[in-house]
Amino acid sequence: MRVMLRTFGEVSITLGLVLLLFCAYLLWGTSAYTERHQEELQRQLAEGPPAREEALGRIRLGRALALIRIPRLGADYKYAIVEGIDAEHLRQGPGHYPGTALPGQIGNFVVSGHRTTYAAPFNRLDELRRGDDVIIDAREARYTYRVTGVKIVLPTRVDVIDPVPEHPGKRPTQARLTLSTCHPEYSARERLIVYGVLATTQERRT
Repeated sequence: MRVMLRTFGEVSITLGLVLLLFCAYLLWGTSAYTERHQEELQRQLAEGPPAREEALGRIRLGRALALIRIPRLGADYKYAIVEGIDAEHLRQGPGHYPGTALPGQIGNFVVSGHRTTYAAPFNRLDELRRGDDVIIDAREARYTYRVTGVKIVLPTRVDVIDPVPEHPGKRPTQARLTLSTCHPEYSARERLIVYGVLATTQERRT
């Protein structure tokens, strides 16, 4: 019996250490991965788009689209938004949902992001309140969206990414913003959604 108890105890300690190391990787290891990619994405924004992308007026999947800043989340809050929402894209930072509006355009500019791993860019999204600013720094202009609401929905509510959120088939007349992340923390049971509308546009000087 003593041997069995000793063996059980040793196995439990080993499993505990493995679990602890895995949690450490999720919290710090994945963040380091995102930070490395963020440096590259922000460098892309500083350099400007390749000539072919600029001529076509589109951003290739996996490339940087714009910077997102949210003053309520701190003066240092800044992430490059990557084009695409596949798993690999979201490991690099917040991702723009392809096919939805681009920054400043009429329609719905939709951005998704992780809440708990890979630097957790949208971890504190639940702190946003009506009237808060969400600033999108694109190459051509700075777009400031104003938060109009925060809500929790089921993952099946795909109408949140429609041109007019929650109104399928309705023609958009405003430039809107939708931010999306998992809810609650450490779960994908629901989605936390932040809605906003374009408040101001500040053109870049050429």
